[in-house]
Amino acid sequence: MLRFSHTAVGVQQGRAFLFSAFEDNGPMWTGTGPRVERVPVSFATPFRGPPVVHVGLSMWDISVAANQRVDIAAEDVTASGFTLVFRTWADTRVARVRADWLAIGPADHVDDFAVD
Repeated sequence: MLRFSHTAVGVQQGRAFLFSAFEDNGPMWTGTGPRVERVPVSFATPFRGPPVVHVGLSMWDISVAANQRVDIAAEDVTASGFTLVFRTWADTRVARVRADWLAIGPADHVDDFAVD
């Protein structure tokens, strides 16, 4: 459990278009085996410390000719951002993907003392 102590709690959300592989025959659409796409995400306002980040698919365009194998996660979470990671494997063919994310963490408060 992440405890925020006496600090304010900040919430930020966003959307990331990860790739469109079918237009240019990219590896997510034409390849086989393990494939990964990494997209850096920066928060509009940094948190006081690393937040909890939840990610989910908000759009996927995927072939039904094979099993649909997908893994999506937030990695390398810091106070200023994270890396959105999409993975697939075997013969799965993914044309395009969009993900939404939600970050909840400690934030600055107007009553905090400034430390220089």
